[in-house]
Amino acid sequence: MDVRDAAQRWADAWATGWPAQDGERIVELQAEQGDHWASMFRPCRGRVGLRAYVEECFGEEARPAEVWFGVPRVDGDTATVEYWAITYPYDQPVTLSGCTVVRFDADGLVAESRDYSHAKEGSFPPPTGLFADRQP
Repeated sequence: MDVRDAAQRWADAWATGWPAQDGERIVELQAEQGDHWASMFRPCRGRVGLRAYVEECFGEEARPAEVWFGVPRVDGDTATVEYWAITYPYDQPVTLSGCTVVRFDADGLVAESRDYSHAKEGSFPPPTGLFADRQP
């Protein structure tokens, strides 16, 4: 299993699945018992938990999110991926800036991921630099 490839598949799944509200594209890369921490105080246990989380989030979005994902940075079985998103919960723009730390199992599925993000009301484009070649 190549962690760099697994991390890029993960980033691509979120980059395409989020705007399309295609939760299954995201969930299929999660190990059956893998955990996703939406925040340090909100664990989503296994595929069932991740599916419930993305369905809840997508259910609040009145129109497709605009998302950008940076190039995964890999160390051992772990990758970090920075992201920027403009979402429209209840048709009001909210900008998210964050980074997810993802650990992969031997099959290249997500064994654990932790999301660290900040949200601000309004629509703010991503900064140039890390996302310059990754516009939607």
